[in-house]
Amino acid sequence: MLRLGVNIDHVATVRNARGGSYPDPVRAAKMAEAAGADGITAHLREDRRHILDGDIDALMENLTVPLNFEMAATDEMQAIALRHKPHAVCIVPEKREEKTTEGGLEVAREENKLAHYIAPLREVGCRVSIFIAADPAQIEAANRIGAQVIELHTGAYCDLHAEGRFEERDAELKRLTEMATFADSLGLEVHAGHGLTFDTVQPVAALPEVMELNIGHFLISEAIFTGIEPVIHEMRRLMDVARGPTEQ
Repeated sequence: MLRLGVNIDHVATVRNARGGSYPDPVRAAKMAEAAGADGITAHLREDRRHILDGDIDALMENLTVPLNFEMAATDEMQAIALRHKPHAVCIVPEKREEKTTEGGLEVAREENKLAHYIAPLREVGCRVSIFIAADPAQIEAANRIGAQVIELHTGAYCDLHAEGRFEERDAELKRLTEMATFADSLGLEVHAGHGLTFDTVQPVAALPEVMELNIGHFLISEAIFTGIEPVIHEMRRLMDVARGPTEQ
Protein backbone atom coordinates (compact mmCIF):
# COMPACT_ATOMS: atom_id res chain seq x y z
CA MET A 1 0.00 0.00 0.00
CA LEU A 2 1.20 3.50 -0.84
CA ARG A 3 1.91 5.26 2.46
CA LEU A 4 1.12 8.89 3.32
CA GLY A 5 3.53 10.76 5.55
CA VAL A 6 2.19 14.07 6.87
CA ASN A 7 4.67 16.87 7.51
CA ILE A 8 3.55 19.07 10.42
CA ASP A 9 6.32 21.72 10.19
CA HIS A 10 4.02 24.57 9.27
CA VAL A 11 1.75 24.15 12.25
CA ALA A 12 4.89 25.13 14.15
CA THR A 13 5.45 28.03 11.71
CA VAL A 14 2.10 29.52 12.75
CA ARG A 15 2.85 28.94 16.44
CA ASN A 16 6.27 30.57 16.20
CA ALA A 17 4.86 33.63 14.44
CA ARG A 18 3.60 34.83 17.83
CA GLY A 19 5.37 32.56 20.28
CA GLY A 20 3.51 30.65 22.94
CA SER A 21 2.30 27.10 22.73
CA TYR A 22 -0.44 27.05 20.08
CA PRO A 23 -1.20 25.74 17.57
CA ASP A 24 0.60 22.67 18.88
CA PRO A 25 2.31 20.62 16.12
CA VAL A 26 2.18 17.50 18.29
CA ARG A 27 -1.60 17.85 18.56
CA ALA A 28 -1.73 18.21 14.76
CA ALA A 29 0.43 15.09 14.41
CA LYS A 30 -1.90 13.08 16.65
CA MET A 31 -4.93 14.30 14.68
CA ALA A 32 -3.20 13.34 11.42
CA GLU A 33 -2.41 9.95 12.88
CA ALA A 34 -6.07 9.46 13.87
CA ALA A 35 -7.16 10.52 10.36
CA GLY A 36 -5.06 7.78 8.76
CA ALA A 37 -1.57 9.18 8.23
CA ASP A 38 0.94 6.35 8.00
CA GLY A 39 3.74 8.46 9.43
CA ILE A 40 4.66 11.95 10.58
CA THR A 41 7.49 14.03 9.14
CA ALA A 42 9.19 16.86 11.03
CA HIS A 43 12.21 18.89 9.90
CA LEU A 44 14.34 20.27 12.73
CA ARG A 45 16.21 23.08 11.00
CA GLU A 46 19.45 24.57 12.21
CA ASP A 47 17.74 27.95 12.73
CA ARG A 48 14.69 26.36 14.44
CA ARG A 49 12.34 28.42 12.27
CA HIS A 50 9.44 26.01 12.84
CA ILE A 51 9.95 22.68 14.60
CA LEU A 52 11.74 23.03 17.95
CA ASP A 53 13.76 20.51 19.94
CA GLY A 54 10.90 20.09 22.40
CA ASP A 55 8.57 19.18 19.55
CA ILE A 56 10.83 16.29 18.59
CA ASP A 57 10.92 15.15 22.23
CA ALA A 58 7.12 15.20 22.38
CA LEU A 59 6.64 13.52 19.00
CA MET A 60 8.91 10.66 20.01
CA GLU A 61 6.98 10.27 23.25
CA ASN A 62 3.45 10.50 21.83
CA LEU A 63 3.36 9.07 18.31
CA THR A 64 2.32 5.52 17.58
CA VAL A 65 3.10 5.83 13.85
CA PRO A 66 6.70 6.21 12.64
CA LEU A 67 8.49 9.56 12.83
CA ASN A 68 10.47 10.62 9.77
CA PHE A 69 13.06 13.06 11.14
CA GLU A 70 14.24 15.44 8.40
CA MET A 71 17.68 16.88 9.07
CA ALA A 72 20.70 18.49 7.51
CA ALA A 73 23.97 16.55 7.57
CA THR A 74 25.44 18.39 10.57
CA ASP A 75 27.06 17.08 13.73
CA GLU A 76 24.34 18.68 15.85
CA MET A 77 21.52 16.94 13.98
CA GLN A 78 23.32 13.63 13.97
CA ALA A 79 23.66 13.80 17.77
CA ILE A 80 19.95 14.57 18.15
CA ALA A 81 18.98 11.70 15.86
CA LEU A 82 21.28 9.28 17.65
CA ARG A 83 19.73 10.26 20.96
CA HIS A 84 16.13 9.81 19.81
CA LYS A 85 16.60 6.95 17.32
CA PRO A 86 13.53 7.79 15.19
CA HIS A 87 12.16 5.21 12.77
CA ALA A 88 13.62 7.12 9.83
CA VAL A 89 15.94 10.02 9.13
CA CYS A 90 15.82 11.91 5.85
CA ILE A 91 18.96 13.85 5.00
CA VAL A 92 18.08 17.08 3.19
CA PRO A 93 19.99 20.12 1.93
CA GLU A 94 19.52 23.23 4.01
CA LYS A 95 20.35 26.91 3.53
CA ARG A 96 19.42 29.58 6.06
CA GLU A 97 18.25 32.05 3.40
CA GLU A 98 15.85 29.65 1.63
CA LYS A 99 12.11 29.75 2.25
CA THR A 100 11.80 26.00 1.81
CA THR A 101 14.06 23.14 0.77
CA GLU A 102 15.41 23.99 -2.69
CA GLY A 103 16.38 21.00 -4.81
CA GLY A 104 17.89 17.74 -3.71
CA LEU A 105 20.99 16.91 -1.73
CA GLU A 106 24.31 16.84 -3.59
CA VAL A 107 25.40 13.29 -2.85
CA ALA A 108 27.80 12.51 -5.69
CA ARG A 109 30.31 15.22 -4.70
CA GLU A 110 30.08 14.39 -0.97
CA GLU A 111 30.02 10.61 -1.15
CA ASN A 112 32.74 9.79 1.33
CA LYS A 113 31.59 12.34 3.89
CA LEU A 114 27.95 11.25 3.70
CA ALA A 115 28.82 7.55 3.87
CA HIS A 116 30.60 8.12 7.18
CA TYR A 117 27.83 10.43 8.36
CA ILE A 118 24.95 7.99 7.90
CA ALA A 119 26.76 4.88 9.15
CA PRO A 120 26.10 5.56 12.88
CA LEU A 121 22.46 6.32 12.12
CA ARG A 122 22.04 2.96 10.44
CA GLU A 123 23.84 1.24 13.30
CA VAL A 124 21.23 2.44 15.85
CA GLY A 125 18.39 1.22 13.64
CA CYS A 126 17.27 4.35 11.78
CA ARG A 127 16.21 3.90 8.16
CA VAL A 128 18.25 6.42 6.21
CA SER A 129 16.62 8.31 3.35
CA ILE A 130 18.32 10.81 1.04
CA PHE A 131 16.26 13.65 -0.47
CA ILE A 132 17.49 14.04 -4.06
CA ALA A 133 16.57 15.29 -7.50
CA ALA A 134 15.55 12.82 -10.20
CA ASP A 135 19.13 12.35 -11.40
CA PRO A 136 20.85 9.00 -12.01
CA ALA A 137 24.23 10.15 -10.65
CA GLN A 138 22.67 11.16 -7.34
CA ILE A 139 20.67 7.93 -7.10
CA GLU A 140 23.76 5.82 -7.77
CA ALA A 141 25.71 7.77 -5.16
CA ALA A 142 22.92 7.38 -2.59
CA ASN A 143 23.02 3.66 -3.18
CA ARG A 144 26.80 3.49 -2.83
CA ILE A 145 26.86 5.33 0.51
CA GLY A 146 24.42 2.86 2.05
CA ALA A 147 21.12 4.73 2.09
CA GLN A 148 18.13 2.42 2.24
CA VAL A 149 15.66 4.93 0.80
CA ILE A 150 15.65 7.84 -1.62
CA GLU A 151 12.99 10.55 -1.64
CA LEU A 152 12.56 12.11 -5.07
CA HIS A 153 12.08 15.88 -5.04
CA THR A 154 8.76 16.63 -6.78
CA GLY A 155 8.99 20.41 -6.39
CA ALA A 156 9.96 21.16 -9.99
CA TYR A 157 7.11 19.02 -11.32
CA CYS A 158 4.60 20.80 -9.04
CA ASP A 159 5.93 24.28 -9.86
CA LEU A 160 5.71 23.65 -13.60
CA HIS A 161 2.11 22.49 -13.18
CA ALA A 162 1.21 25.60 -11.17
CA GLU A 163 2.78 27.83 -13.83
CA GLY A 164 0.83 26.12 -16.63
CA ARG A 165 4.02 24.89 -18.33
CA PHE A 166 2.49 21.53 -19.07
CA GLU A 167 4.95 20.26 -21.67
CA GLU A 168 7.85 20.85 -19.27
CA ARG A 169 5.79 19.40 -16.44
CA ASP A 170 5.25 16.22 -18.39
CA ALA A 171 8.96 15.99 -19.14
CA GLU A 172 9.74 16.32 -15.42
CA LEU A 173 7.17 13.65 -14.60
CA LYS A 174 8.86 11.39 -17.18
CA ARG A 175 12.17 11.94 -15.37
CA LEU A 176 10.58 11.10 -12.04
CA THR A 177 9.06 7.96 -13.55
CA GLU A 178 12.34 6.79 -15.04
CA MET A 179 14.35 7.53 -11.90
CA ALA A 180 11.85 5.76 -9.66
CA THR A 181 12.28 2.68 -11.82
CA PHE A 182 16.06 3.05 -11.82
CA ALA A 183 16.28 3.46 -8.04
CA ASP A 184 14.02 0.45 -7.51
CA SER A 185 16.26 -1.62 -9.79
CA LEU A 186 19.18 -0.85 -7.45
CA GLY A 187 17.23 -2.12 -4.45
CA LEU A 188 16.43 1.30 -3.01
CA GLU A 189 13.00 2.02 -1.56
CA VAL A 190 11.50 5.01 -3.35
CA HIS A 191 9.60 7.86 -1.70
CA ALA A 192 8.56 11.19 -3.19
CA GLY A 193 7.49 14.59 -1.96
CA HIS A 194 7.61 18.39 -1.99
CA GLY A 195 4.84 20.65 -3.23
CA LEU A 196 2.29 17.93 -3.92
CA THR A 197 -1.38 19.00 -3.95
CA PHE A 198 -4.75 17.49 -4.81
CA ASP A 199 -4.08 18.57 -8.42
CA THR A 200 -0.61 17.05 -8.74
CA VAL A 201 -0.53 14.00 -6.48
CA GLN A 202 -2.13 11.35 -8.67
CA PRO A 203 0.49 11.00 -11.45
CA VAL A 204 3.16 10.55 -8.78
CA ALA A 205 1.01 8.24 -6.66
CA ALA A 206 0.45 6.09 -9.74
CA LEU A 207 4.16 5.24 -10.02
CA PRO A 208 4.33 1.61 -8.85
CA GLU A 209 7.85 1.92 -7.41
CA VAL A 210 6.92 4.79 -5.09
CA MET A 211 6.13 3.43 -1.64
CA GLU A 212 5.54 6.66 0.30
CA LEU A 213 4.55 10.25 -0.32
CA ASN A 214 5.49 12.95 2.19
CA ILE A 215 3.20 15.98 2.01
CA GLY A 216 3.02 18.92 4.37
CA HIS A 217 2.50 22.54 3.40
CA PHE A 218 -0.54 21.91 1.20
CA LEU A 219 -2.27 19.69 3.75
CA ILE A 220 -1.75 22.16 6.59
CA SER A 221 -2.89 25.04 4.37
CA GLU A 222 -6.07 23.25 3.30
CA ALA A 223 -6.74 22.19 6.88
CA ILE A 224 -7.26 25.86 7.77
CA PHE A 225 -10.43 25.74 5.68
CA THR A 226 -11.65 22.15 6.01
CA GLY A 227 -9.84 20.60 8.98
CA ILE A 228 -7.05 18.06 9.18
CA GLU A 229 -9.22 14.95 9.01
CA PRO A 230 -11.12 15.80 5.78
CA VAL A 231 -8.00 16.96 3.96
CA ILE A 232 -6.07 13.80 4.84
CA HIS A 233 -9.03 11.64 3.86
CA GLU A 234 -9.22 13.36 0.46
CA MET A 235 -5.48 13.06 -0.17
CA ARG A 236 -5.62 9.41 0.84
CA ARG A 237 -8.58 8.85 -1.52
CA LEU A 238 -6.77 10.44 -4.47
CA MET A 239 -3.65 8.38 -3.78
CA ASP A 240 -5.64 5.15 -3.59
CA VAL A 241 -7.58 5.90 -6.79
CA ALA A 242 -4.31 6.60 -8.60
CA ARG A 243 -2.81 3.28 -7.49
CA GLY A 244 -5.87 1.30 -8.53
CA PRO A 245 -8.08 -1.26 -6.76
CA THR A 246 -5.25 -3.66 -5.94
CA GLU A 247 -3.73 -1.04 -3.61
CA GLN A 248 -6.95 -0.12 -1.78
